[in-house]
Amino acid sequence: MAKLTLSVDATVIERAKRYASKRGTSVSGLVEQLLDLAASGSDDRDITPPVLSRLRGSIKGVDVRDYHRYLERKYR
Repeated sequence: MAKLTLSVDATVIERAKRYASKRGTSVSGLVEQLLDLAASGSDDRDITPPVLSRLRGSIKGVDVRDYHRYLERKYR
């Protein structure tokens, strides 16, 4: 197996370690799965997780300003 060195924010690494641990895998395993998913695509589109692909287009016609107002109220 080949080695790969990545530069990643420490906070992201800690979250990835917890995520991997809960799923019984390693961060290396997660990265390998993501790279395999990205490389196996049939076209050159951005990587989109399957759950987001299913949701794409489900809120057509929504004004993004309404969403911003909602977030502003929520996090005051």
